[in-house]
Amino acid sequence: MTGLTWEHIDDIALSLYEAHPEIDPTHIRFTDLHKWITELPDFKDNPAASTEGKLEAIQVAWLEEYNDARS
Repeated sequence: MTGLTWEHIDDIALSLYEAHPEIDPTHIRFTDLHKWITELPDFKDNPAASTEGKLEAIQVAWLEEYNDARS
């Protein structure tokens, strides 16, 4: 499978940061996070294959991108 999958935590986080650089990821609900991920142009995985653990890992990785850009 080409494109982003739920296993591409860091790549998804970077794509989310690039798409929404002004958003603090700690203020995003998992329902919105899931929607934004599945709407990424390169996302090619099954939307139903996500888990709370994967969403949390993506949120943490996105927060690292967000914080790195501000330091």
